Amino acid sequence: MHKKGYVYIISSPNKSVLYTGVTSDLHKHIYEHKNKVHAESFAATYNCVVLVYYHIFDTIEQAILEEKRIKGGSRKSKEDLINGLNPSWKDLWDDITNS
Repeated sequence: MHKKGYVYIISSPNKSVLYTGVTSDLHKHIYEHKNKVHAESFAATYNCVVLVYYHIFDTIEQAILEEKRIKGGSRKSKEDLINGLNPSWKDLWDDITNS
């Protein structure tokens, strides 16, 4: 059985920093970001704790390819992706914890 994959973008509260990641367990991974479980990580250092975008893939391999594509793009392309799904840049944490 294949694991699903998730690509996500988290933001600092003031939206100045974006971090793109991939995981097979979105809820756990975002919880870890929000609680700075890995205190020395880029996301923790720059206070990236607001989940502003995520997309589910059938396999983790598909998610990894998409993460690489997103990371290779510009800041504007990331903002366009977020704005297409979440124009108010609200924290989507409640969406994933209540689903």
